Amino acid sequence: MMSILDNYNDFHQIRHMTLKQKQQFAAEIRKFLIEKVSKTGGHLASNLGVVELTLSLFSVFNLDKDKVIWDVGHQSYVHKILTGRKDKFDTLRQFGGISGFPKYSESIYDFFETGHSSTSISAALGMARARDLKNQKHEVVAVIGDGALTGGMALEALNDAGYRKTKIIIVLNDNQMSIAKNVGGMSKYLNKIRVDPKYNKLKEDVETTLKRIPNIGKGMAKSLEKVKNGIKQMLVPGMFFEDMGIKYLGPIDGHNMKDLIEVLSKAKNIKEPVIIHIVTKKGKGYEFAEKNPGKFHGIGPFDCSNGELCNDSCSTYSMAFGEEIVKIADKNKSVVAITAAMRDGTGLKNFAIKYPNRFFDVGIAEQHAVTLAAGMAKEGLKPIFAVYSTFLQRAYDQVLHDVCLQKLPVILAIDRAGIVGNDGETHQGVFDLSYLTHMPNMTIMSPKCTCELKYMLKWAVNQSYPIAIRYPRGGDSTEVIVKPLEDFKLGKWELLCDEGNIAIIAQGRMVEHALLARKKLLELGIKVKVINACFIKPIDKLMLDKLVQNNISIVTVEDNIKHGGLGSCVLEYVNTLNKKAKVLMLGFKDEFIPHGKLDILYKLYGLDADGIVNSILKIV
Repeated sequence: MMSILDNYNDFHQIRHMTLKQKQQFAAEIRKFLIEKVSKTGGHLASNLGVVELTLSLFSVFNLDKDKVIWDVGHQSYVHKILTGRKDKFDTLRQFGGISGFPKYSESIYDFFETGHSSTSISAALGMARARDLKNQKHEVVAVIGDGALTGGMALEALNDAGYRKTKIIIVLNDNQMSIAKNVGGMSKYLNKIRVDPKYNKLKEDVETTLKRIPNIGKGMAKSLEKVKNGIKQMLVPGMFFEDMGIKYLGPIDGHNMKDLIEVLSKAKNIKEPVIIHIVTKKGKGYEFAEKNPGKFHGIGPFDCSNGELCNDSCSTYSMAFGEEIVKIADKNKSVVAITAAMRDGTGLKNFAIKYPNRFFDVGIAEQHAVTLAAGMAKEGLKPIFAVYSTFLQRAYDQVLHDVCLQKLPVILAIDRAGIVGNDGETHQGVFDLSYLTHMPNMTIMSPKCTCELKYMLKWAVNQSYPIAIRYPRGGDSTEVIVKPLEDFKLGKWELLCDEGNIAIIAQGRMVEHALLARKKLLELGIKVKVINACFIKPIDKLMLDKLVQNNISIVTVEDNIKHGGLGSCVLEYVNTLNKKAKVLMLGFKDEFIPHGKLDILYKLYGLDADGIVNSILKIV
């Protein structure tokens, strides 16, 4: 059988394929995805689940004029294959290669750049209203998962769409998963529709039967419209979407292209907002991904034959956090854990199993998670919210207004701080220091190793004010071994090496880089001090006073953008001393950091050991 994928060049070919050819094409695409992602790593399970959906969208809509917006965008690999990037998949998520998310710089058919959840309906609605104001005629489609529908922004957009009746097509891809198993009222509601779709079948059967009655049938069918809302309320409790003013179609088998193409075509002719509820299987077509979709949501390189990771990592910061929070909870019954749909990723799996009544997964709702924690803290609990740095950005106001303003003892366990590598611009955690350091009442800590994170958690639980502990993706360096600091005093740094007229003040993982740089400088005959800035806020003013008084040049190193980070805090304070002092700030530039392996990115921005050495040599 001739390969369709090998001879595929342009998405216009899809509209001329037979259903059988499209089914063959779907099978070839799945095989291609498994083979390619096994080598580069990436979001496999979600993309295997939308193969038929993507082909159906390309069958019905013309992307030369119609627009399709992918929520989050991690499931856009099939879209990328179909829009001219098939031959670039060996570079997926590699430095200089194609991104794992939609990028307009890669293709004009990536209509909106995404990476975070729950944004697609708002963006598509904006595009649809621009279309209407400009008197244009094309379709705008938003594809959103049931997990992303738990995000408040998605519900805000639905409310707006239903009120203004803007023509828009929303495809709800219901696979009962976000990254982990979905939770919450929305998940239960969709499950009720999914397993018992009585309403749609009954409505179709009744209308078909009535219309067959001579003379009066059509009139009776029309009259049925007047009572259809009552039928909906009886058979599908809530009818959430239609009650909001959005036409509901479904549920549809998301792997049946015949039905998908039919319902998508029908939606084009509806002159109001419509939501198409499709049911898919995450990981479809690959046994190991179907059995463990969470593992294959975002996975590193793996062996196709058995689904096992090629380089399964040792202990990580997430694992260390997960181990320690369970131990702390064993002794302190006021400790509770909160996550926003990231139980496994943040290391909370064992806590959730051991203390299910003290574990709260709120779905993709970071804003709610923070204020939920604030409410718990107000009533005497010790809430720990485990969240990726890039996702905490979504809850800025809640941290400032609901936690810091009231000085509530909420602990933010900020995972994936600093660069995360191959996920790229939308996921690099290089802004958290900048948006947290200016918040009154906030204390910020950063461990230099996984073991130190455990001691920080123990210390933080015993404090009575907001604390953010930020730590990187992955584990400890294999090049340098550091001894953890076991006892902390608010705002006191750790002096690791005390010699020379230059002091490297580093935080978190950058302490490892600073120690490696020190070793290289010693080989050049240059001695330097190395200081572990375990507190980013408050800074150690007494130590800085001493450094400035002794005319020591200061070099700050951080895995955050320089604006508003550790270096800015140090420089601001040193300026108040009104003494001559040399301060060099090393960090990421005021720009978005591309995707690529960590070592490549550190080197690119001069934050590896060699980069630190070269910067110091310029000031010696």
